[in-house]
Amino acid sequence: MSFDDQITFLPVADLDRSAAFYGDTLGLPLVVDQGDCLIYRAAAGAFLGVCLRPERLGASGVIITLVTQDVDGWHDRITTAGGFCESPPASHPEYGIYQAFYRDPDGHLFEIQRFDDPEWSQLS
Repeated sequence: MSFDDQITFLPVADLDRSAAFYGDTLGLPLVVDQGDCLIYRAAAGAFLGVCLRPERLGASGVIITLVTQDVDGWHDRITTAGGFCESPPASHPEYGIYQAFYRDPDGHLFEIQRFDDPEWSQLS
């Protein structure tokens, strides 16, 4: 038994602001508009949903990780668009990754990451 897809849902305070960030800044394609929830495709089988739920903001410990070979390119795009960089791109040999951390407009932590291990691509 296995799952077909994965969706991470985030509560947001302003749906239009989040749509601009995830749709325009990150360029994720909108695949479902449910009115007060928008679902974006992040990668094959992986989705990100943002739902207008201001009363539920502040879920600590949640990290959205988007995996790419172009961490620096994404860093430039996000910071040029005014996105908040919490930790700039850096190599972490102890984990075999190159990563940077950002905050979305509602303060959710997300990471742009590259795996240095070439075997990672065989897993995804």
